[in-house]
Amino acid sequence: MDSKLTLKLNGNVIKQAKQYAKEKKISLSRMIENYLTAITESKDNKKKISPLVKSLTGVIKLEDKDYKKNYADFLSEKYS
Repeated sequence: MDSKLTLKLNGNVIKQAKQYAKEKKISLSRMIENYLTAITESKDNKKKISPLVKSLTGVIKLEDKDYKKNYADFLSEKYS
């Protein structure tokens, strides 16, 4: 169910937002709704792992436990 909301914003912000919405071919209302939806989603939804990613977990076995040191050594050698 849609409801009406009145906002009080800086005039320049409104002007820029309207221009952005026009360029993206989306209504300003829809743009704000999408933004509010994105920032209010529960943290659990953001941390869900897709089945594909789950199936790939553990595929690569890292033998080198000190990969950061090795990478630093590589960069030192590369740029010296």
